[in-house]
Amino acid sequence: MKVVAINGSPHKKGNTYHAINIVFNELEKEGIETEMIHVGHKAISSCIACGMCAKNQDEKCIIKGDDVNYWIQKMKEADGILLGSPVHYASLGGNLKSFLDRAFYVAGANKSFFRHKVGASVVAVRRSGGLPTFNELNNYLSYCEMLIPTSCYWNVIHGTKPGDALEDKEGVQIMRVLGKNMAWLMKLVEAGKSTVKEPEKEEKEWTSFIR
Repeated sequence: MKVVAINGSPHKKGNTYHAINIVFNELEKEGIETEMIHVGHKAISSCIACGMCAKNQDEKCIIKGDDVNYWIQKMKEADGILLGSPVHYASLGGNLKSFLDRAFYVAGANKSFFRHKVGASVVAVRRSGGLPTFNELNNYLSYCEMLIPTSCYWNVIHGTKPGDALEDKEGVQIMRVLGKNMAWLMKLVEAGKSTVKEPEKEEKEWTSFIR
């Protein structure tokens, strides 16, 4: 089994990186392969709501000039997905949001190929805005019917300079417990595939409240 993490920080080895690595350490102890993809420093165009990914059914966004489609396939091939973000004005980093908007729309529009993967979110913050950002990340996981493991608190770790987060003892514990629970849930899902029937996917109902 494998987990792919998306590092949405502009800093390759900032506190988001350290948060992800704490989770990775626990996953690797359980024999789960890990890979971190750094997207936060890349120039990534936003979704233009053209709907072509749904029309073409080729698992691709039509926007060219970045690695979004390559990363989407990395996520599709993984058994688990970990989303990591710093906090910018009590919200996601802009590059990460552009990527996630496109990646999760492509996945949802192409037979929901993230469906029933195990997914989790982690946030690194200096002071405030961690919970709004955590909730934003979880919206992507919920949209694609992913299975979300929990920890002993919300998955937020604190620090300013790169590496400061490692001094946040409670934050480190939260990430460590998340890694253990994520590994356990992934193993439960894998073990259950041969004995428990997966619920059939329902076709999406699209409604508008304007009459």
